[in-house]
Amino acid sequence: MNNTTTKKKFALIGSAGFIAPRHMQAIKETGNELVCALDRFDVMGTIDSFSPNADFFTEPERFDRHLDKLRREGKNKIDYVSICSPNYLHDAHIRLALRNQAHAICEKPLVINPWNLDALQEIEKESGKSIYTILQLRLHPAIVALKKQVEQSPPGKIVDIDLTYITSRGRWYFISWKGNLQKSGGLVTNIGIHFFDMLMWVFGEVRQNIVHHSAHDNAAGFLRLERANVRWFLSVDAEDLPDSSKQAGKRTYRSITIEGQEIGFSEGFTGLHTRAYEEILNGKGLGIEDARASINAAYNIRHTIPIGKSGDYHPMLAKI
Repeated sequence: MNNTTTKKKFALIGSAGFIAPRHMQAIKETGNELVCALDRFDVMGTIDSFSPNADFFTEPERFDRHLDKLRREGKNKIDYVSICSPNYLHDAHIRLALRNQAHAICEKPLVINPWNLDALQEIEKESGKSIYTILQLRLHPAIVALKKQVEQSPPGKIVDIDLTYITSRGRWYFISWKGNLQKSGGLVTNIGIHFFDMLMWVFGEVRQNIVHHSAHDNAAGFLRLERANVRWFLSVDAEDLPDSSKQAGKRTYRSITIEGQEIGFSEGFTGLHTRAYEEILNGKGLGIEDARASINAAYNIRHTIPIGKSGDYHPMLAKI
């Protein structure tokens, strides 16, 4: 819960998106209020479950004007703007938030290109407001326990890791902004970046970054971190699912093995956005520098020429 007696006022951009309800729930569960929301998609029944009295806009210009009006009147001035819009708009929407003297809470990836982070840091300094990002895997109990285990292991110990994440998507995915490399940053940035962030948070900085395969629907590579060698495979193609998942009718497969031992983190995701909001409201939120390493890694993967099935590649790649 919010540890202050005064409710914080929130605005939400991208309120019709897939991830937006988790932000609405986090705002409500921390005892705060969603005052207004923006999305060009105008069927917004979801908001009724959380903030039925929130003002709603489909045009950013009118939304921006509304935030400015609230700020000037002093009544219901927005304290935070939560951003769930398409990746390529994050930079602009963060600027909109800070321009209206509100903190920004932005979904991953904070931006697509690393140099945008430097510009945002300048604006952060000028405005006196903060830019936060949601990297919820850092709050997952299994991942927190893993980090403690690594910190307590002998110095110099390096482990072998296989990361596999397959989340099936239909044809709509490639027609939407998510399938557009310029708008989403591609598969690695859109669905892989929080896994890369988590691995670097636990096992240290990138020492070597190799790409074995890169396509619009799946990708594979190798990361040498300070304390781990990571073979990774990402996919949105249902054909890449293991037979066991297909037979069980599952459309998502998530696995991390360390030295052949599975790390159980398929469960435990409920409430992580609320936990992230609690951290932000208590002054412990993750910011630009926390996001930088994974954004750099994803950018480098996106601009690296794949070497094919050579060297130490992920076993799933053998089927491609």
